[in-house]
Amino acid sequence: MGLGLLLVSLTPAAAQLFETKAAQAFMIDAETGTVLFAKDADRPMPPASLAKLMTMEVVFNAIKSGRMTLDDSFVVSEHAWRTGGAPSGTSTMFAKLKSAIRLEDLIQGVTVQAANDGCIVIAEGVAGSEANFAAQMTERARQIGLTKSTFVNSTGLPADGQQTTVRELALLALHIWRNYPDLYRYYGQKDFTWNKILQRNRNPLLAMDIGADGLAVGASEAGGFGIVGSINQNGRRLIAAMSGLASDRERAEEARKLLDWGIRSFQKTEIFAGDEAVGEAQVFGGAKSGVALKAKGPVTIFLPTANRDKVTASIVYDGPVAAPVEEGQKVGVLRVWIGDTLSQETPLFAGESVGVGSLPQRAFDAARELAVGWLR
Repeated sequence: MGLGLLLVSLTPAAAQLFETKAAQAFMIDAETGTVLFAKDADRPMPPASLAKLMTMEVVFNAIKSGRMTLDDSFVVSEHAWRTGGAPSGTSTMFAKLKSAIRLEDLIQGVTVQAANDGCIVIAEGVAGSEANFAAQMTERARQIGLTKSTFVNSTGLPADGQQTTVRELALLALHIWRNYPDLYRYYGQKDFTWNKILQRNRNPLLAMDIGADGLAVGASEAGGFGIVGSINQNGRRLIAAMSGLASDRERAEEARKLLDWGIRSFQKTEIFAGDEAVGEAQVFGGAKSGVALKAKGPVTIFLPTANRDKVTASIVYDGPVAAPVEEGQKVGVLRVWIGDTLSQETPLFAGESVGVGSLPQRAFDAARELAVGWLR
């Protein structure tokens, strides 16, 4: 047995369709999950303040599950005040030492002002210490499918062993938008006043007329300037994550350009209907030599409007598939590439049942497999 590969309908992949100054970048369509752009998207990097997305995911999950409420309050410790408050010289909501702050206000401090003191107050209130809370962040990351992100603190301040990727940051943002719509709105808040100090949202995309409503920015000496941005235009939502930019101005401009290109340059396309056979997998020892493969419903993807020749698709399965094959049995995946970016993977299932073949049929398949199986 070996790896089955079947090319379908489209032509060979080519280079990226878009260029960016970012060292790492990743952009996804929120509705279909289509990956529109990827550049070194899986290289580990320090998250800086973008780690606060994971801090908020843990908080939002606790609120959704009823373990916390927006009216819960937490006390500002000296550690939170010195490490993330006014004396720290870092992003802060200027929380007063030993004051008690409602969780909703802390959330606004973090989402609008990237407040380090707000993160630490939450972490200590929820888990007793930042280290314990960071362990919860990493555990929660694994639960939602982020395999490379590891957190050491709640703020994203430099720490050995703390890392993420732009792909996982974008997927985390998509998860937050999908699962916490009532809480996601805080990311689009333009400003927030605490301790009589008004601060505007640090996300530069919110000031642009592009439909932006989130999410976060970060910067570190090791990783450069980064951003996770989300825009919603005419019912289409795109989420992009970028890192390794040289300045806050370059970060804003490159993020705007990437998101604008994503909106203008792709068209939603149904490439296979709901009951349409996508292809066929070879069957070993069956009453038939092949089985039709179908997806669970239509296969929809955003394809480039001007470069359809840059798209390729293939069916990949471990085969030939041994009989008997049951209708609905998962057999493989359909992979669609845009340029050199793996854009979408769709599970494929047997569209019919194939019983065990007769003795002569099985003997023929065995002889054929012996003759050509080594080529796979």
